[in-house]
Amino acid sequence: MKFLCLPGAYGSAKNFRVQLGPLASELERRGLASFVYSQGTHEVEPPAGWEDYFGTRPLYRFLDTRQGDNFDNLRRIRYVPHSMNAEDAMRMFQDCGGEGEDWHQQVWRDALDGVMKTVDENPEVDAIIGYSEGAMVGASLVVEEAEQEKRTGRKRRIKFAVFISGAPPLKFEGKDRIVAQLVDEAGVVIDIPTFHIFGCDDAFLSSAVALFNVCEPSKATLYDHGLGHIVPRDAENVRMLGDIFEELLPKIASEHENRREAGMACLGDGMNGCEVEGTTSQPSTDFT
Repeated sequence: MKFLCLPGAYGSAKNFRVQLGPLASELERRGLASFVYSQGTHEVEPPAGWEDYFGTRPLYRFLDTRQGDNFDNLRRIRYVPHSMNAEDAMRMFQDCGGEGEDWHQQVWRDALDGVMKTVDENPEVDAIIGYSEGAMVGASLVVEEAEQEKRTGRKRRIKFAVFISGAPPLKFEGKDRIVAQLVDEAGVVIDIPTFHIFGCDDAFLSSAVALFNVCEPSKATLYDHGLGHIVPRDAENVRMLGDIFEELLPKIASEHENRREAGMACLGDGMNGCEVEGTTSQPSTDFT
């Protein structure tokens, strides 16, 4: 399986290669995966007070924030009371625009189109690993692929997604807003197998939980590394994550191949009563 790796805000392909290095090396050593690294197209300066936190310059974001960071208030989610559920927490801080501010919809469209272009330029990519902002973009990519397949017949490329300290996918609302897709409003919007990696000490835990909640529960796996808003790099977590990937990836590959063969059989049979997606005749794999 070949992963497209999407870094967080104020990251870069170079820095994410270092962040993900121990886990990527472990998966490569086990013969499970290979990796291609991408980054946002908008060069940015880190926030004041965080100049030395994000690593070697230059730094990038997928989102063009030159006209003001439309998503800045989401960072305040760290102060949400622990008693509030993930969806209510996201709703408190998802006011992504005001009257007369419609520029951000184009910002988001450009970001998503850029990542889809990267997928098209790497024909072997069939999975994603996203961290923080990269996970939000990756989740939105999965949803966009499913919508494009319905609209245009464009085949979906991503069959497995790994989200590290992520956030739920975004969608357009009205003419000038972007909002998170939340399970109590949109239901399950990601139907492929997913693996969610986050820590119980993550200041943005609510957003990671909200992402998990919009993924198909029978195909979603959770791993709590016990730390904060980071990519786990210590030996024990890397070993345990390697074990989980070693169990998950063959199942995902097998299910994908079974569906492909079932689809070809249906075509050969003239679609004689076949339903490839969502039928009881398909193998049911529990990824939990």
